[in-house]
Amino acid sequence: MTAADTVSRVAARVREGDLGALPVIVGVVVIWSVFQSLNPLFLSSQNLVNLTMQCAAIGTIALGVVLVLLVGEIDLSVGSVSGLAAAILAVTFVQLQWDLILAIVAAVAAGAAIGAGYGLLLTRFALPSFVITLAGLLGFLGLQLWVLGETGSINLPFDSWLVVFAQQLFLPAWLSYLLVVLAVAGYLLTRVRRARRRVQANLDSQSYREIAVRTLILGVFLAGTTWYLNLSRGVGVMFLFFLALVVIIDIVLQQTRWGRAVYAVGGSKEAARRAGIRVGRIYVTVFALCSSLAAVGGILAAARLAAVSQSSGASDTNLNAIAAAVIGGASLFGGRGTAYSALLGIIVIQSISSGLTLLNLDSSVRFMITGLVLVIAVIIDSLSRRTREATGR
Repeated sequence: MTAADTVSRVAARVREGDLGALPVIVGVVVIWSVFQSLNPLFLSSQNLVNLTMQCAAIGTIALGVVLVLLVGEIDLSVGSVSGLAAAILAVTFVQLQWDLILAIVAAVAAGAAIGAGYGLLLTRFALPSFVITLAGLLGFLGLQLWVLGETGSINLPFDSWLVVFAQQLFLPAWLSYLLVVLAVAGYLLTRVRRARRRVQANLDSQSYREIAVRTLILGVFLAGTTWYLNLSRGVGVMFLFFLALVVIIDIVLQQTRWGRAVYAVGGSKEAARRAGIRVGRIYVTVFALCSSLAAVGGILAAARLAAVSQSSGASDTNLNAIAAAVIGGASLFGGRGTAYSALLGIIVIQSISSGLTLLNLDSSVRFMITGLVLVIAVIIDSLSRRTREATGR
């Protein structure tokens, strides 16, 4: 397959409504170009390192939201769940003197139990997820305040490994480049293996030339980005942890029976049920994972600030996580999106926040711009959905 054939195939997919990550990538380029022209410090290595570290906590929460959106549902309580998990961590670790690992497990387990409860209410009583999670938003916010008690704020020890992990731990330059090589090699092997399986099944597949070009582009991009970040503090371990979660969730969604069932349920619940998929079990596991990731995100946010307060998980945490998932390409109609939607979406959200901060503009402007970007993302999703239906995709 020649380069012209590849371009033609991509153009055909775009015309048929299969836009993929193209709108987000174009949006990132536009946003970065505008902010760089207004403030040359925006694309400095120091600011980009800060931006990546700011992405980890909310991005992890958005990753859970993507899973819920894939089955055509919504979770409005991820912010409250993240704040409650942070409160449980702080109280058990600081006040009750639990081992830090045990405190983290307790916080994440609480999140998983909350999500499983959502799934059971949805499947057993057919309650709309909008109503269930809206009640959870209020209820778990109150529970967070009760857990924190009269003090309302608890500081985490700066010398604890969790705070060091979130604030001070960066990869050595040699290790960051080694991980780039491993990531590119893993991508190449995965693509080649998939192409071979599709050829053996007499299905259309990527040519080896196209795979080589994609691998080269990925390698240059990752190596260049790593080199630029290493000009400052380097690649943060917390951001790397977030990237690892994205890759793991993407592999689970794309290469396991459970992941294929998630997409099937999001595409058509009735068709999935008739195909033998246990729809109820999929809902329960998806909501449990969403709340677990919200708990992990809350822990990361608490470690980043080295404190937990009544405002943890509040403010714009909830809306930013949901907006990031939608802006990144997860469809509100279910069945479309990937784990990388959370990564792309949170980069857009944090880029807007970082750029406006450098311009000394207040949060009111950020809210308005983020809302506008969200509306545009939903419009693009709706139009591409109509195009896919018209072309039979």
